[in-house]
Amino acid sequence: MDDPHYLSGLQLAGRRVVMVGGGSVAQRRLPRLVRAGARVELVSPDTTPSVGAMAEAGEIVWHERPYAEGDLADAWYALACTDDPEVNAAVCAEAERSRVFCVRADEGESGSAVTPASGRHGGLLFGVLSGGEPLRSAAVRDSVLDALHAGTVADGRAPRPEDPELPGVALVGGGPGDPDLVTVRGRRLLSRADVVVVDRLAPRELLDELAPEVEIVDAAKIPYGRAASQEVINRTLVERARAGKFVVRLKGGDPYLFGRGFEEVQACAEAGVPVTMVPGITSAFAVPAVADVPVTHRGVAHEVVVVSGHVAPGDDRSLVDWSLLARMRGTIVLMMGVERLPQFAKALLEGGRPAETPVAIVEDGTMRTQRVLRAPLSTVAEDAAAAGVRPPAVIVIGPVAGLVR
Repeated sequence: MDDPHYLSGLQLAGRRVVMVGGGSVAQRRLPRLVRAGARVELVSPDTTPSVGAMAEAGEIVWHERPYAEGDLADAWYALACTDDPEVNAAVCAEAERSRVFCVRADEGESGSAVTPASGRHGGLLFGVLSGGEPLRSAAVRDSVLDALHAGTVADGRAPRPEDPELPGVALVGGGPGDPDLVTVRGRRLLSRADVVVVDRLAPRELLDELAPEVEIVDAAKIPYGRAASQEVINRTLVERARAGKFVVRLKGGDPYLFGRGFEEVQACAEAGVPVTMVPGITSAFAVPAVADVPVTHRGVAHEVVVVSGHVAPGDDRSLVDWSLLARMRGTIVLMMGVERLPQFAKALLEGGRPAETPVAIVEDGTMRTQRVLRAPLSTVAEDAAAAGVRPPAVIVIGPVAGLVR
């Protein structure tokens, strides 16, 4: 039998929507209603902490009591979301008498409306119904979203003046290396690129998803080896954008954490080229996390400092107070520090960090070749050299590096 439902988009902005029940179903459904601008009133004697926080923040109005006849007066839409079938049935019955469309969470087919599995992508909102098979609806929704994010399905949208996909530059943080860890927005913009200027540490598998006509510019900065100068990269971004191309600058990690991202933004701004900034998951926190090293932990570390290892302690160019870091009790996350690890360890030890301070080095974090070395601060430099540790690697120094599952 064909699905008897008629799929339609409701304009709920500013209109009264009543939800009965403040449990987990409400917690799932409320955010989209609030985002749609609905004037949501919740009727329930209790709520989950998250739903209660929405009420405290003024996003919804909470009537802290059980449902009563008449609660749907002047409502445009209703949702019966309690765990009591009799209450849900009563809500649906009032809705039927009042000619208010009503969703019944426990028995979807008993309501006068159903909630589709919905997805949002680049201003596109779509829903999927499957005649009472919600898992099937969700599976189809997820497949469509994945295809839209990957660019294998066109979203059919013509460029608009407010779109970042017009000629200009998008600075996209690619995350720590695993292509699955790039943001949804970053992947969407990448699928629309005419030119991609990419670093060595960016998620390289994403390049294989690009259309053949997309120009790929290698801006690899290989540590202590051949490197494209920042001036050349800046000039490339500006020239391609001025030529009417949409340029994606794909970087590893987050562009603003030791990624020189703001230098590129400044260069584009000086040239009058519009820039869209898309943050990425920073390797400083994500790489330790996948290696079971939390950079903070209750009762162990109350502070974390991310430090660039590009310049050695004592170098005139250094902006780091290593004596202060040595006196800290919390976590130091050292980026780009493999080459000068002996100098960093020596500075911390001489400054007062205990010799037994745990250190974890995560090499090629999130990648198939990831490996982890753990050692005390007193011998970590020698142990890393003996193990042949090479960049890219994230070095975590502090008690958190000694924690185990």
